[in-house]
Amino acid sequence: MAEAQCPESCEAEEEESAELMAESKAAPPSRSNTDLIYSVEDVPPWYLSLLFGFQHYLTMASGTISIPILVASFLCLEEDDPARGALVCTVLVHSGIVTLVQTTFGVRLPVVQGTDFAYIVPVITLLTTVHRPCAALPLANMTQEERQEEWLVRIRDVQGAIATVSVFQISLGFTGLVGMMMRWITPLAIVPAVTLIGISLFDVCFDKVSSHWGISIMTIAMMILSSQYFSNVAVPLVVPTKNRRGCFSLTTTKAKLFKSFPVPLALFLTWGLCGILTAYNVLPPGSAARTDTSGDLLQRTPWLYVPYPGQWGWPTVTAAGVVSMLGACMASILESIADYHACARISGAPPPPISAINRGVFVQGLGCLLAGLLGTGSGTTSCSENVLVISVTRVASRRVVQTSAVILIVSGLIGKFGAALVTIPEPVVAGVLVVMLSMITSIGLSPLQQVDLSSSRNLFILGFSIFFGLLLPKARLRSEGWSPNRRRKRRD
Repeated sequence: MAEAQCPESCEAEEEESAELMAESKAAPPSRSNTDLIYSVEDVPPWYLSLLFGFQHYLTMASGTISIPILVASFLCLEEDDPARGALVCTVLVHSGIVTLVQTTFGVRLPVVQGTDFAYIVPVITLLTTVHRPCAALPLANMTQEERQEEWLVRIRDVQGAIATVSVFQISLGFTGLVGMMMRWITPLAIVPAVTLIGISLFDVCFDKVSSHWGISIMTIAMMILSSQYFSNVAVPLVVPTKNRRGCFSLTTTKAKLFKSFPVPLALFLTWGLCGILTAYNVLPPGSAARTDTSGDLLQRTPWLYVPYPGQWGWPTVTAAGVVSMLGACMASILESIADYHACARISGAPPPPISAINRGVFVQGLGCLLAGLLGTGSGTTSCSENVLVISVTRVASRRVVQTSAVILIVSGLIGKFGAALVTIPEPVVAGVLVVMLSMITSIGLSPLQQVDLSSSRNLFILGFSIFFGLLLPKARLRSEGWSPNRRRKRRD
């Protein structure tokens, strides 16, 4: 990647890049690097780019759309409010735009940008401490204008906090401070930051899963069966191929769909089952697993929806929101740096130099600024699950990820598509969240294999960081008089 080299004037960056290159040459190449079908710079045929790009889209879309659906419940949005679909469409378009910029001008690795679970905890904290819980509001007695203003005030506070924090992230990448901090960003610093993202959302997951344990456990079980037990099952597929004469023909091949698409398969199958149970009234009225809780949302949603900055009003900045988002911003940076190195290793590319990491963090900061202006309800980061897709498909082409970015933008512009995704029942989304957050937690713990756990100092830093990271948010929520149990009692 010629664009990823350091300028000749940056002697310090050249030396550090040379050391990283020497380490990569000294280490024996892994099998995933030697049997790639397409490398980073390769350009597959358009139909293969579309196929592999759609695979990246399906992999990240399930986790990405679960975040705006989760945030919408804390924004006091009604089930049949078209703004729910608009929120999902905004997230899809935003993810596509940032992915295009990141792969073209940023770190220039095949990384997909999406919403970040690290921002969920501070967003929920902001919406439940600065504002009254939705269960405590007399929403039934409010007019349509009053209910709309209630959720708009909330989303503007979230926008302002994310946009303000993004300036800090942009500054770190633009000035190169992230590169200077790389010597202190060790696995021992990454592990607590990434691990706490998954563990800290335990209460939220329990609140959502308990809305219907049967459907949630079914979703989890299907994802486990697909990824762990059916991963080696090959399914016959008919695909177009091109012969030497340039003519296309249909051939039969076998693909490990269960291994490549465990999340989308479980999501759509369970969603379809809920639709069948709803059509035959097996599920009682008012059940969270029904697919008709959104009413006539699809009919009220336009076919074309174009998100634009300030669509919910201009962001408002609060000190509490900004302070709570700073921790999420740093965790997001650490997670992305780890993904850059993992993606380079799996893609057979040299370790990203300091300049490329600076550019990646800078573009990610711009993405968070755009998220604050558009009002996605979350920041942006690299999607770790898509890095794993590269190791499975052995396709590391940058063009494939750029194709998936275009698919994201097109699907986000179709308003009906976003509204349809909102009809996914809450227990199904909860089951996906449980598995996704479990994977994030395990990915966060994986760098421990590089840490000397026989050192008492390392054990103290690791244990204290995780324990205090769980303790501090709980103490703040309890001081404000909020807890998941109290919220459920008010709702009941």
